[in-house]
Amino acid sequence: MISLYLLRNVNEETENLFDEANGHLALGQLVEAEALYRRCVTLEPDFFDGWHALGMTLMKLDRMQEAIGCGLQATTLKPNDLLAWTALSQMYVRVGNIPDAESAKANARILSLGGRIVKE
Repeated sequence: MISLYLLRNVNEETENLFDEANGHLALGQLVEAEALYRRCVTLEPDFFDGWHALGMTLMKLDRMQEAIGCGLQATTLKPNDLLAWTALSQMYVRVGNIPDAESAKANARILSLGGRIVKE
């Protein structure tokens, strides 16, 4: 089976780190997962899945400002990704930034209805 990450031109080292980070995340080893996700995005700054996973991990660690930064990077890289906007909305809610949470939620809603944030 061909890895989806290789199809996206992610190098093998990044793919292996990402898989290892996912394993740590599944076991609840958030600090270890965070370190590996950070290595992924350092190696490949345009790796959407790495930014998204890092943001979600940081949210679980209650490091919300860092999580929001990762969420913003993810939505910049893939502005038409429903999960990225949903996650960003949740991050904003956690810090009490309701206007930005509602804006991100609106983008997620547009995408859930088949619309686009950015024409591709």
